[in-house]
Amino acid sequence: MRGMSVSEWLWLFLAYSFLGWWFEVSFTAVRRHRYVDRGVLRGPLCIIYGVAGCIITAGARDLTESWFFLFLGSALVATVVEWIAGNILERATHTRWWDYSRSRFNLDGYICLEASLIWGALGVAAVHWGNRLLLAPYRLLPKPWGDVLVWAGVPVLAFDAAVTVLTLAGVHEMLPAVEDARTRLSRLTLRLGTAILRGTERRMQRAVPAMRPHRRKSYSTGCDAITLLWLFFFGSLLGDAVETVYCYLYDGHLSSRSSLVWGPFSVVWGLALALFTKLLYRYKDRPASFLFVVGVFLGGAYEYLCSIATEILFGAVFWDYSAMPFNLGGRINLLYCFFWGIASVAWFKGVYPWLDRLLRHLKGRGGRAVAASVAVFLAADVALSAAALARCDARAQGRPAANRAEVFLDEHYDDAVMARLYPKLVHTRAA
Repeated sequence: MRGMSVSEWLWLFLAYSFLGWWFEVSFTAVRRHRYVDRGVLRGPLCIIYGVAGCIITAGARDLTESWFFLFLGSALVATVVEWIAGNILERATHTRWWDYSRSRFNLDGYICLEASLIWGALGVAAVHWGNRLLLAPYRLLPKPWGDVLVWAGVPVLAFDAAVTVLTLAGVHEMLPAVEDARTRLSRLTLRLGTAILRGTERRMQRAVPAMRPHRRKSYSTGCDAITLLWLFFFGSLLGDAVETVYCYLYDGHLSSRSSLVWGPFSVVWGLALALFTKLLYRYKDRPASFLFVVGVFLGGAYEYLCSIATEILFGAVFWDYSAMPFNLGGRINLLYCFFWGIASVAWFKGVYPWLDRLLRHLKGRGGRAVAASVAVFLAADVALSAAALARCDARAQGRPAANRAEVFLDEHYDDAVMARLYPKLVHTRAA
């Protein structure tokens, strides 16, 4: 993972997304004896494969010592990605893009043991052979042209994703009639936009005939956007407080545990609380043992992915469990995975029902205005924190400030300030 540029990561993402699309189309053609585009996007990409391939590649150095653990880790990571993607797609389209309900050892048809074993084998193949084969042609290209080729695909992918999201949201149904447009340019724009959206919808319906994109209510009254924002906010505050107290009891001194430069907010905790509530709410009435097991595996995978993501984006790790027994690359350990399971049970069986009633009082007109203000503040805080961390990584690699923004970051968030804000930060690609 170390030594790879952002362009190389993008190349791998696009390559695995294309290979995943090719695999899905070929497999479906063999079964149905006809061509069916199985991708969510309009282009020939299945981004689930791209995401899973990059995550497995990033974590490979923690697993390559043993083929068994590489297989197991690949299967676990890809299965979690598939489960999350299945939930998101069903919420967006009110239909199943795949269904493993007839397979043994499945969870609500989203994932099954058979598919997980295939994911594990694909992960082993990707790490030992696939990455080298896919990166070889990119590295043979002249330096500027390789970067241009990869980055030229980013806006195309973004446009494709935007059109897909708008189609799933049913935006074309809300567009005004073409006849009502007053100018030739507006009529042309409406016709083009409507044609693109309807074309995307027809392609999706060919892939999943039962799909009819439309707006739908959340799985629960307590999982709307405003509630998720407050869950992120309170979860971030709670996580920072818990980690601060724990570190004080463990190390004997107080230190910052915040993820952001403004305020005591732990993004990892906030995202976990919001995402877990949204994804696991349908299982809230399941037995505590089920919630515990799901919390152990999902929480461990989530923490592992967060560690990998921060190392890729900022060239740094913010926690290291290498000194603890039963750890994986220092990113997660068995004891803390059990804590995730206990937290899942406590949250859904005790805390969330009470908090949900409280949050309903924040959904009036005044509450929405406060929520909007909090969202703007958190967005600015996240953006500034990301810029400060990226610049800190650049300084560690010996790169001087190249513009006014970087000069500003060097003046207000120098290494001393960053060390105070992130005392556990360790650079992994310093010069």
